[in-house]
Amino acid sequence: DKALSIIIPLYNEEESLPHLIEWISQSVEPMGVAYEIIMVDDGSSDGSWEVIKGLQKNHPHLKAFRFKKNFGKSAALNSGFKAASGDVVVTMDADLQDSPEEIPALYRMIMEDDYDLVSGWKKKRKDPISKTIPSRFFNFVSRKISGIPLHDFNCGLKAYKLDLVKDIQVYGEMHRYIPMLAKWSGYSKIGEKPVTHYPRKFGKTKYGLERFINGFLDLLSVTFVSKFRRNPMHFFGTLGTISFLVGFFIAAGIIFNKLWSLHHHLPARDVTDQPLFFLALVALIVGMQLFLAGFLAEMLTRDVQAKTEYPIRERLGD
Repeated sequence: DKALSIIIPLYNEEESLPHLIEWISQSVEPMGVAYEIIMVDDGSSDGSWEVIKGLQKNHPHLKAFRFKKNFGKSAALNSGFKAASGDVVVTMDADLQDSPEEIPALYRMIMEDDYDLVSGWKKKRKDPISKTIPSRFFNFVSRKISGIPLHDFNCGLKAYKLDLVKDIQVYGEMHRYIPMLAKWSGYSKIGEKPVTHYPRKFGKTKYGLERFINGFLDLLSVTFVSKFRRNPMHFFGTLGTISFLVGFFIAAGIIFNKLWSLHHHLPARDVTDQPLFFLALVALIVGMQLFLAGFLAEMLTRDVQAKTEYPIRERLGD
């Protein structure tokens, strides 16, 4: 059995890989633990795969597989998690900006300090301001929403317990929110370690402005799904009830005012001449639709939950 699995998602990093594999070997070999390196080629269009095949000849602990096309970092990590067998799983980027020299300390924090997850913190980033400013904003929002006091949710250098990576599903752009997925799956002991961040030596960054837009949308998605997936009626039903009641009381008020005016022989506008009445009708209809959506979602999730196996931290007896 392996004590340590190192997962490296990569895309067009042919120049970095030989340096990275040697750096990892120099950092991990002195630990004296059995380890494996799992490289996931996310559909590279350069010579990355040929480089990996050459490296594997001299590094028997290196495993690798590649996608037929570029599916993204989350897909690569998720596939790596499925293949990992080490008691501790470490993820890192392939661009030489993450230092393998941090791995021994991360390993100890999981094994000795009993953390479920330890996230790296690039305290002194070697990235342009176009990346650091948006990153700080997203980290701030993520801290507020999740309640997890991490400075750098998106740092590629992280360490996990094996059980954790087997219990979560990473998709879309969710890799930057793995600490949230972990917390909402019951893994609450999440730590942080300042790590050295190096400037990129080869190639160029693979992320543009769309990364931050997609990241924000995924933040909303993971927050909603994690909080309401087991009780969707709590979300849709609450909004639907509020909308319905607002529409009902507005419509009732307009109709009551009309009847009161007629009873006292006062001039009164027709109900259908008042725009507010139509807004009330819209609120009534929207409220009913939201409530119905919550009811249908609740029926669908009941069957799914009945078949769900929940993460178990410890087990005693047979």
